[in-house]
Amino acid sequence: MIVSPFTADAVVRSGIARVTLAGELDMDTSRRVRDAVASCLATRPTSLCLDLTGISFCDCAGLNTLLTARITALEAGADFLVEGLGTPVARLLSLIGADTVFAGRQTPTSAGSPHRGTETVTARRDTAAATATSRVRDLLT
Repeated sequence: MIVSPFTADAVVRSGIARVTLAGELDMDTSRRVRDAVASCLATRPTSLCLDLTGISFCDCAGLNTLLTARITALEAGADFLVEGLGTPVARLLSLIGADTVFAGRQTPTSAGSPHRGTETVTARRDTAAATATSRVRDLLT
């Protein structure tokens, strides 16, 4: 079996941050994801997208890193989106009962987005984001 080296490429364009991950996401590589996410969020993007298309393996440490990235992005006031949610991560989410945590675009609550100006976020999205964040916090503690 050939193991590809892990990569975490971060790009911010026009206020949209994208972190593209490839390889095995585990305890040894989680730091690189946290660094890439922090680097992107330091630019105060309007949204953060994690592209997991290239993830070939994900353990619990990797899953924790992804869940923490989601919470961090939403608390920073950025929309959060995951693309390429493949079998390795989906299986772990299913095992812990968090299948819907990365489903679709997630929007921060209006109170958590000071740099958003007067953008209106519907009550439904506020409730969904708060519920998902609360559920993830419960899973992490």
